[in-house]
Amino acid sequence: MSDAYDLILIGGGSGGLACAQRAAQYGQRVLVIEPKPLGGTCVNVGCVPKKVMWNAACVAHAIEDAGEYGFAATPGAHDWNALKLRRDAYISRLNGIYEKNLEKRGIVWVRGLAEFHKPNTVMVDGHEYSAPAIVIASGGQPQVPDVPGAQLGITSDGFFALDQLPQRVAVVGSGYIAVELGCTLQALGAQVCLVVRKDYVLRDFDSMLSQALMTEMKADHIDIVTHAAVTGITLDSQGKRHLKLTDSRDLGGFDCVIWAVGRVPCTPDLHLDRVGVTTNQQGFIVTDPFQATNVAGIYAIGDVTGREALTPVAIAAGRRLSDRLFDGQVGRHLNYDLIPTVVFSHPPIGTIGLTEAAARQLHGDEVKVYHSGFVPMYHAMTARKRRAEMKLVCVGKDEKIVGLHVIGAGADEMLQGFAVAVKMGARKVDFDDTVAIHPTSAEELVTMR
Repeated sequence: MSDAYDLILIGGGSGGLACAQRAAQYGQRVLVIEPKPLGGTCVNVGCVPKKVMWNAACVAHAIEDAGEYGFAATPGAHDWNALKLRRDAYISRLNGIYEKNLEKRGIVWVRGLAEFHKPNTVMVDGHEYSAPAIVIASGGQPQVPDVPGAQLGITSDGFFALDQLPQRVAVVGSGYIAVELGCTLQALGAQVCLVVRKDYVLRDFDSMLSQALMTEMKADHIDIVTHAAVTGITLDSQGKRHLKLTDSRDLGGFDCVIWAVGRVPCTPDLHLDRVGVTTNQQGFIVTDPFQATNVAGIYAIGDVTGREALTPVAIAAGRRLSDRLFDGQVGRHLNYDLIPTVVFSHPPIGTIGLTEAAARQLHGDEVKVYHSGFVPMYHAMTARKRRAEMKLVCVGKDEKIVGLHVIGAGADEMLQGFAVAVKMGARKVDFDDTVAIHPTSAEELVTMR
């Protein structure tokens, strides 16, 4: 005999919890199955602890600049372990808050790994649980390449477990996780080498952003090694790690190697084959626009689907799914177009919509681009001149804004409001007609010519 529920969530991360709580608000009996602390990647080894470390790096940069603003502050040694202890205590408090929220809403949490038994039934430690609707929100995990010595490196999960700052670090990868970790480590006192397989970072972003970020990273003394495909890691007699590259180069002397080469879905333990749920070649679960898999009554949201692996996306998809399933909101689903994204690099990046290259491929000569590059006023007082770059990608006679890209101090905060405008179909003239806020960096977006 199985325990019966209205909804079962496999995964207690951001998407799963959002879906569960919305369903509970509609009076459904809900079960969440999660073997780890609640909150998923975002809370435990992702967005939240990453932002804490990014904030610390911002403080380090501010201390560098303090003297030029008249403060008698000089850079000193950073106590990594003290920060880690405070950060981990904060995460632990968040875990407790999530648990109390489930209790308050009458949602049952079972600690353990779920595996499918039949389409409407899962098993945890030999016990059966059934529901007419089961949502897979098991998330993803860092990928480790299949090369000799790969175990000598760590992933982003391992980064958050570090008790001390490694002095010399190789970060292998070119995506947002690689640049975020690299920038933070360098700011906090490590010597960082970013190992990039091709010739630039953030290949899926607008070229202006990737080029500008590489310039700033190099100015911060991050060593960027391009056209570097790693074939293995070895350990020397002093305990230092060496990266072997396909072109016979040897990058050595590292105290730590961090793999930031992508993420894979957490699906193997689910035994999806028992119920016939379709996955793609990378193992991500295939869903339709309504988050439904090919098996009736089984849905998937968040990173496990391989679409826009962002916490707010998983939350939005989960809430909309419960709205449709349990509140009669027919047709309710998440539109994956125009998702705003921020990269917490130094400086940060904010972006929404089409890159210039993608827009030209779709719309050809109808595309008009506006660009502004400048040194923000903050750096008028500093020897360190970090630039900001902004771009508007417009289409058609009415110059509808289909892409907005920013790199520079404050880009992370300014993007949210501008994303609303772009989502609503703003045109260049709408930006032009908006009175600028002076003196700010954001005003450049409404004064471009």
